[in-house]
Amino acid sequence: MKLLNFAIIKITICLIVGILFAHYFDIHIRYIIPITLILIIILSVFLIIEKARLVKSLGFSMLTFFTFMAIGSLTYQLHDQREFKHHYAQQTDLNIDSIKTITFQIREVLKPRINHEKYIVDLLQIDHQVLRGKTLLNVKKDSLSPAFKVDDILIAATPLRDINHPLNPNQFDYKAYLENQYVYHQIFTDNSQLLVFSSEVHTLFGYAAQLRTRINNKLRHYHFKPDELSLINALLLGQRQDISNNILNSYFKAGAIHILAVSGLHVGIILYLLSSMFRPIEYLRRGRIIKIVLIVVILWGFAVVAGLSASVTRAVTMFSIVAIGMNLKRPSNIYNTLAISMFLLLLFKPLFLFDVGFQMSYSAVIAIVSMQPPMVRLWQPKFKPIKKLWEIFTVTMAAQIGVLPISLFYFHQFPGLFFLSNLVIIPVLGLILGMGIVVIFMALMNILPFWLANVYGGIISVMNSFVRWVSLQEKFIFNDIPFSILKVLSLYFLIMTSFFLYRKLSFRRFTAAMLSIMIFQSVLIFEKQKHQSEEFIVFHKSRFSMIGLKKNTALTLSHNLDSVSVAKDHIIRNYKIGNSITAIKEDSLESIYLFHNIRFLVIDSLGIYKIPEFNPDYVILRNSPKINLNRLLDSIKPQLIIADGSNYKSYLKRWELSCLQQNIPYHLTGREGAFVVKNE
Repeated sequence: MKLLNFAIIKITICLIVGILFAHYFDIHIRYIIPITLILIIILSVFLIIEKARLVKSLGFSMLTFFTFMAIGSLTYQLHDQREFKHHYAQQTDLNIDSIKTITFQIREVLKPRINHEKYIVDLLQIDHQVLRGKTLLNVKKDSLSPAFKVDDILIAATPLRDINHPLNPNQFDYKAYLENQYVYHQIFTDNSQLLVFSSEVHTLFGYAAQLRTRINNKLRHYHFKPDELSLINALLLGQRQDISNNILNSYFKAGAIHILAVSGLHVGIILYLLSSMFRPIEYLRRGRIIKIVLIVVILWGFAVVAGLSASVTRAVTMFSIVAIGMNLKRPSNIYNTLAISMFLLLLFKPLFLFDVGFQMSYSAVIAIVSMQPPMVRLWQPKFKPIKKLWEIFTVTMAAQIGVLPISLFYFHQFPGLFFLSNLVIIPVLGLILGMGIVVIFMALMNILPFWLANVYGGIISVMNSFVRWVSLQEKFIFNDIPFSILKVLSLYFLIMTSFFLYRKLSFRRFTAAMLSIMIFQSVLIFEKQKHQSEEFIVFHKSRFSMIGLKKNTALTLSHNLDSVSVAKDHIIRNYKIGNSITAIKEDSLESIYLFHNIRFLVIDSLGIYKIPEFNPDYVILRNSPKINLNRLLDSIKPQLIIADGSNYKSYLKRWELSCLQQNIPYHLTGREGAFVVKNE
């Protein structure tokens, strides 16, 4: 099938290109609007001229593509909240030390961290000026104060603070992640500094949260275990905040983490259940229309209850279109359906394009609908249960092939027993969702028998136990796999050309497949050569010191961490993956380092810096040495002072002032990030 013959697919690709262009190239909206309007007008004229032509001209096609690229760029710019007239970034001085009286409303409750409860909030006022925008709220944990609820309106006197950029190489960029959700600043406070202005529920999100709270209160009467209740919240209510880290890690290692986020799999099962339940309505007059309306309303009601997260929204959008086409008995192409749902989602939520779940969801679905049918025809067992298991296996394999490059890029892990997990979990998931709807409804009506609640909780516990067992098979889990964006693109090209060659053997497809193999091999060689370099790194690690010396793919790491902390440290793991490190040698911290022609002097708590016949170029201060920095600067005259994360904050401020007075550059790893010197 020549997919690109479908107009909606071409248009959607052009929309995506336009969004990417606007994301990576900063072009002001004042230029994009007139360009888009001109292109739309010219396209309308061409459409009138070529209306009677069955096959449109090349000029019309090119103009259509450029028009939708412009629409994609315009959509991206129109959704950039920082450009809104009443956005706080347009009207407010964002000086980090400036205390402001901020009124805000709780929009979303996030998973709490060790020391803070976290929320996404909508700003209402700043210093009594009506302004808008989204912000991250961090409230210090207090066991005596209950957590805030969706729609609570609070007032605080606090500054708006920047969200920290990554402080170490290859670290997850939380700042960029939040910016893709239109969150640009954060607030740190505690309960004593917050004034509750209103706790009244008055938005759709608030009523949905209130319903979820009521459901949880009812279910707690039936003594579900914490892990069982957290799974019910995740699978049926779209809330993963209460899932323990142990459960998350188990599902992740077992290759079943997608089960815990309400997505296309869950919505597809619900659609199947609703279609079966409402089938008798089709016998009524206009019964098919009534059935479609009921299904779509219930699906979107489910989406609202689940918090309208990105995964739920895209899944419900896609399956709403599928439900309409399926029940109207209109001939439709699944690729067109996927393209329409993607087009609509990106038109209203362009930053979904950069959401990991969005990318993996569509990659999996496209792989399933294209690869699973020929895979399932490889074997046609007669025994029906075996046939069903074979179908589930082929669906799982196709989905895994579709998401493999993206999964390796983001998570650097491959669970070898993913097929075993999904063979068991997918059938059980249908049972859990179906029973779960009944259990919740009966609990709300106060008619749920305890034996049914116990059976339901037992099924969830058995599934958790099975996933935990699979996750413990460490030999089948491949960790720390380096995978760059070039590898992602070249591997997808290899998968596509190989699949097309399998479907139909021809010289052109064989040539494309061989070319894809050569490109993938070239990328592997290029990536290997790229890491043939040397680096000296002073990492940022709060209360500790870490200095690395990288030579090609070997790393010598000097530190003062204990063995347990080193094994669990994400800074080392991220650097290892990002630089394809194959060997790490640990060493104790030294006082002197020589990296090519640069001499480093490390001054620790002993404060020793006078070394005969040694004139350092750079000085590294660690573990809060009690020294007079002005005297040190006069004595050894270094070119640069580096202070790592092991020093007291009061010392850091004093040292910065001394460097400023003597015009010596000062690098603070807690602010500028890790200090890196490269020798290519």
